[in-house]
Amino acid sequence: MALVKIGDYYQDYAQDTSDTEDIKKFSVYAQGDEKVGSVDDILVDEQTGRFRYFVVDTGFWVFGKKVLLPVGMGRVDYTDQRVYVSGLTKEQVENLPDFKELEKVDYDYEEQVRGVYRPMAATGSVTQPQTQTYDRNTYNYEQEPSLYNVSDRDAQSLKLYEERLIANKERHKAGEVAIGKRVETETARVAVPVEKERVVIERTTPTDVTPIDARNADFREGDVVRMDIYEETPDIHKETVVREEVRVRKVTEQDTVTAEETLRREELDIDTEGRPIVEK
Repeated sequence: MALVKIGDYYQDYAQDTSDTEDIKKFSVYAQGDEKVGSVDDILVDEQTGRFRYFVVDTGFWVFGKKVLLPVGMGRVDYTDQRVYVSGLTKEQVENLPDFKELEKVDYDYEEQVRGVYRPMAATGSVTQPQTQTYDRNTYNYEQEPSLYNVSDRDAQSLKLYEERLIANKERHKAGEVAIGKRVETETARVAVPVEKERVVIERTTPTDVTPIDARNADFREGDVVRMDIYEETPDIHKETVVREEVRVRKVTEQDTVTAEETLRREELDIDTEGRPIVEK
């Protein structure tokens, strides 16, 4: 688990970072919003390139002493260009080993550093002892994420926006149909054939006048022939009938309306040089 300075691992670090993104220039503030120094350098894992320590130059706060701050203990504020270390005290810094040469940073040195920060990482208080023990042959930084993992709240986020075409429907009144009745009048004419009976009396003179026996002649007075005479008279009147029945109902017809719009979407561009570790 060898450590190297960030400038040695990322050869182009100084040239690739702007003044606002170069953490090496950020100020370090402890509890009470007290400035305790500035970030002088960053130590990274030689194998993975992950940040492990901030090298903090305390300036006049603790007699020009340089100490190591595990990256998990600091909250980086890129807007104010500050690194906040909640709970860090002057007494705590005085108990840290002075950082002078990277070659002297071995397991024992780091254990001395971790011994100071572990209580604060576990409970937020320097009074709580740390009981867990570690072995120099199996130790790795992932065993103590509170010291070496950068908190999600410290990470910067970049929001990518896109436009979407949303299709909704609104129901509104397009018209109205009113169906009613009215009475119209007209003059109707009808022709009804009627029959009338009349009596036709025909008197003929026989051409063959043959005398008949007088004994067969029946002369009687008062014989009458009666015949009923009928005639038809029209019976015309009005009747009301259902001429037509109208049913009113609605049907729904479907139609497809097509619309076109130009939509914008943001994509992420990543420019890297050197040997960065990029996780997507």
